[in-house]
Amino acid sequence: MRSYDLTPFYRSTVGFDRLFNLLDQASSDGSPGYPPYNIERTGENAYRITVAVSGFAKDELSIVAKENTLTIKGEKVANENSKSEVLYRGIAARAFERAFQLADFVQVKDASLENGLLHVDLVREIPEAKKPRQIAINAGAKAQVIENSAAQAA
Repeated sequence: MRSYDLTPFYRSTVGFDRLFNLLDQASSDGSPGYPPYNIERTGENAYRITVAVSGFAKDELSIVAKENTLTIKGEKVANENSKSEVLYRGIAARAFERAFQLADFVQVKDASLENGLLHVDLVREIPEAKKPRQIAINAGAKAQVIENSAAQAA
């Protein structure tokens, strides 16, 4: 895949850093495939991210929402007290970090871990000031003429 150098745009623009960072992320092939995840739309303004985290306990996972980025991290705690020796490790237990870019006004509402799947529920809550509003149209209203009191005195 071609890679584009956006450096000249960084020098000549102000305030578009986030846009160029998103373009850099979209064009890179550095997105790892572990752990697999689904993104679902569960309602008009509701979403769910489901991440397969089998083998991870609740205290080995962290979810951080900062600005418009949701980051899910998993780090397996080494069990040194175990008396057994693993001869073959087919279940991945490596550390991971997944970052998701969230649209404006999307907030994390809930997170749950069940059957090896981490569910993160999101909702888009647009403030009333940002929602479109209907403007009434007045029909045939006469314009009022306001006379200048100085003009009457003359």
